[in-house]
Amino acid sequence: MKKALYPLIPLLCAPLLAQADPVVVKIPRLTLEAAEKIALATVAACRKEGIQIGVTVVDRSGDPMVVLRDTLAPRVTLEVSRQKAYTAVNFNAPLSTLEDRFTKPFSVGKVDGLVFSAGGIPIEAAGNIVGAVGVSGAATGEQDEVCARKGIQSIAFELETASL
Repeated sequence: MKKALYPLIPLLCAPLLAQADPVVVKIPRLTLEAAEKIALATVAACRKEGIQIGVTVVDRSGDPMVVLRDTLAPRVTLEVSRQKAYTAVNFNAPLSTLEDRFTKPFSVGKVDGLVFSAGGIPIEAAGNIVGAVGVSGAATGEQDEVCARKGIQSIAFELETASL
């Protein structure tokens, strides 16, 4: 009698399998063209204020997609902007909100490659984080952040209406 049940097992388990978690997830990605538009708009926003910057746009993993340094921006702006973008995407928060979060000597804020100074902002598309932009070169991190926000705003409609 037990052998008679074996052919029925797939039929009995089918509803359970249909409700199971998927084995593959779809991860929204920022396109190179979108990253380039953000970077160029960020540079333009800072130039308008008379500020020369370095800007880095990273993907969801924190890997650089677009890196730009304006004509007179110091070389160091490249590395600082990359670290700001990397930190923003990994913490999924504007760095200005994290500046005072990690102050103890052995906190996560002391990990190499992380920078907790304003000027890094995550990029979201339809509620999903798809990357981040980091800016360095202005007199203050707040000025860096204003430029980063303007860069993201340049494609805000496309990000909000992205079909994922």
